[in-house]
Amino acid sequence: MMHLIKNNQNRLNRLHVAIDAFVIILSYVLAWYIKFHSGLLSAEGTRLSDRTYMTALIFVVPGYLLLNYIFQLYTPKRMTSRRNELWNIIKANTVGLLIFILVLYLKHEPSFSREMLFVFYCLNIGLEFLFKFSLRFILNTIRKQGFNQKHILLVGYSRAAEAYIDRIIANPQWGYIIEGILDDNTASGTVYRNIPVCGQIEELNEILPENRLDEIAITLSLTEYYKLERIVAICEKSGVHTKFIPDYNNIVPTRPYTEDLYGLPVVNIRHVPLMGTFNRTVKRAIDIIGAFLLIILFSPIMLIVSIFIKLTSPGPLIFKQERVGLHSRTFQMYKFRSMSVQPEQAERTAWTTKNDSRVTGFGRFIRQTSLDELPQLFNVLKGDMSLVGPRPERPYFVEKFKEEIPRYMIKHQVRPGMTGWAQINGYRGNTSIKKRIDYDLYYIENWTLGLDFKILFLTVFKGFINKNAY
Repeated sequence: MMHLIKNNQNRLNRLHVAIDAFVIILSYVLAWYIKFHSGLLSAEGTRLSDRTYMTALIFVVPGYLLLNYIFQLYTPKRMTSRRNELWNIIKANTVGLLIFILVLYLKHEPSFSREMLFVFYCLNIGLEFLFKFSLRFILNTIRKQGFNQKHILLVGYSRAAEAYIDRIIANPQWGYIIEGILDDNTASGTVYRNIPVCGQIEELNEILPENRLDEIAITLSLTEYYKLERIVAICEKSGVHTKFIPDYNNIVPTRPYTEDLYGLPVVNIRHVPLMGTFNRTVKRAIDIIGAFLLIILFSPIMLIVSIFIKLTSPGPLIFKQERVGLHSRTFQMYKFRSMSVQPEQAERTAWTTKNDSRVTGFGRFIRQTSLDELPQLFNVLKGDMSLVGPRPERPYFVEKFKEEIPRYMIKHQVRPGMTGWAQINGYRGNTSIKKRIDYDLYYIENWTLGLDFKILFLTVFKGFINKNAY
């Protein structure tokens, strides 16, 4: 059974590669036609022969297929999202374009049309995604109709088992059928979402030879990990593909950072990319440059806001408030004042509520449009904050939340930000603190420069107007 499945998967992969090669050739030829023969683009200037352009395909096709492989475009599609697949296609083609241009530069070949290469870049991304989307749609349709299914047995009843079952049931297009659960501490006949506990773990030796199972998922509870080595040995002896779904996902992140200590695997409880010197230095350099440019860009707006604040309410122009930042150190965060002057204790411990009488008329406008946050660009220059990161909170609420919300204090392992992953996903102002922390932790554990730029870009469309700002 496993041999047949492996052969089918290999045939599917070969077909996938063959179609990809066809798509690359089609995109390249179409780009060549659009540039030189369609009349849509100017074909003036020094032009190489058509044969030269077509000869380049000898290197383009295998090169782009290799890039597709490097960027994991030939991995099984059951559990990959369309968005991730599109992003991988864009990355592969971007690297391909840069390599192509670099080779032309090194060969001193200025006559090879860069315009044609750009058209090829756009066409190949579009056609590759269209093909992969169509393939995904066909496979998902087939699986929903009961074909191309994988039969799975779970070993161990735990929170991990329930979470796994929930996801399988919610995504029938993955094509997984869970036959049952084996567990030593749960009575046979116990059912979770129509999946029964059908026996004890010791029955594995009898079940594996008799059943045509495609996979075994080990979902033991934390208290039963001492059984893991024996179970793995039984499963591997049978030749059935085995995977381990740990019951500690609330402790260890979804993408754990592992180290190889001379053959001993070490799993870090929390991976924070920004703890690395290089990443931290690059992010700080971008913060300084970005804050400086944004101050220049928004200086006319800040001047207008300053004038209106002075005209509409008495008091200081800038409101300073103590917040908790990197390594739990406090700093003074700057904002344009949007409220009437109030006692310091009220500022430290009181939330702003809907129709709050303390907020001025103009203050309500600058809060809802986030213009009151612009002075924080100077916090970024000082190093108190970053352009992107978890939003900082007042010390009073930090002390309160760290007792109520698990993992709350992890957000202080990085600099707080003017905008963040939680904010562009709608968690600003009077919204769930727990959900906000979940998004902050995702950002901390999955930080990349690309994610920072994505958040900054989306802030333009999602981050300025805040319906929850009172």
